[in-house]
Amino acid sequence: MVAEVIINSTVKNLNKTFDYNVPAEFAGIIKVGDRVLVPFGNAKKLEEGFIIGFKEKSLYTLKEIAGIQDGFCLKNEQIELAKWMARRYFCNVSDSIKMMLPPGTTTKILDNRVKEKNLSFVYLKIDEEEIDALIEAKKIKSDKQLRALNFLKENDGVLVSDLEVFADVSKAVINTLEKNGYIEIVQKQVERNPFINKNIKQDSDLELTKEQKIAYDKIVGSIEKEEFKEFLIYGVTGSREN
Repeated sequence: MVAEVIINSTVKNLNKTFDYNVPAEFAGIIKVGDRVLVPFGNAKKLEEGFIIGFKEKSLYTLKEIAGIQDGFCLKNEQIELAKWMARRYFCNVSDSIKMMLPPGTTTKILDNRVKEKNLSFVYLKIDEEEIDALIEAKKIKSDKQLRALNFLKENDGVLVSDLEVFADVSKAVINTLEKNGYIEIVQKQVERNPFINKNIKQDSDLELTKEQKIAYDKIVGSIEKEEFKEFLIYGVTGSREN
């Protein structure tokens, strides 16, 4: 199987698909929308790209996809939208794709990306009635184990770290409960917010200058009168004078 890959680059002559063989170990795993690493040209460093399609064979001698990056996969609708944006705004497809990536994940430097975090959650593996029966039969006698189980009755699915703090138990106690089949520890991926520690100040409305007010009133007046005219607005970009 051959994958059609768009290289993550702003270079105009790279705004096309490149064919890569899909290695046997990726068969059944790789899919349209995946973010992949591929060898490109004579560069020693792998380039990043996005799979936008598959085909049976290629006319060229192909290199293989080197790896699949975890964390994000484009949908077919997003790929089609990226192609439309590239045609409409005369930009690279990869530029359009970047608009759809989660904040903090667009940089090509992997170490600088915001990564999703795996956390450990604790769940009761047996129902509360069975726990009560075990306690009554004196099969669970440890005060620390009892504290942990009683806390989980009210807070099932709590973080391991929170269980340690609020039930005042050690990780060893939790491991013993898991070994005995009373609880289970589940790893879950938690999305991280790249803006959580950033103080983003909301801009206030700016007042128009005298010249801007004149131009604005002319344009709005024409719209309100349904007089569709062309207006040429000029000035220095970013100066607030245009």
